[in-house]
Amino acid sequence: MDDSSAADDLLRLAGALSRWASTQAGLDVPSGVLRLLAIVEERGPIRIGDLAHADQTSQPAVTRQASRLEELGWVERIGDPADARATLVSVTDAGRSALLGARRARGRAVGRLLDEAALPVQRIRETAQLLEQLLQAARRVAGEE
Repeated sequence: MDDSSAADDLLRLAGALSRWASTQAGLDVPSGVLRLLAIVEERGPIRIGDLAHADQTSQPAVTRQASRLEELGWVERIGDPADARATLVSVTDAGRSALLGARRARGRAVGRLLDEAALPVQRIRETAQLLEQLLQAARRVAGEE
């Protein structure tokens, strides 16, 4: 298998597993809302336009989702110290808690699957470490670190 094929398989399978876990977790909000919240948490206070770019969606769509997150109390809008005319979206403690709860619910779903499949836990941990290294490299390449 060449590198591009391995990369294609990795992305396809990781996405499928993530979608399966979200379905099995019984989350109270759509996964797209949680994905946006995770981006805000990862990137820190962020402008709506930058958030739309990071989520690869339109600014009006992100504005609507950010308003929903704000109504839930999971994000707040704060002034941009670099530009008094602009605002940033920042995750709240309640948002962090909601995200942690969703991650744990998804983790429990995958944990049950791992138990059912009887896969070696050490290999799963090693794979997770490799994925973490890959993500760190991706952040370096994107200039996010």
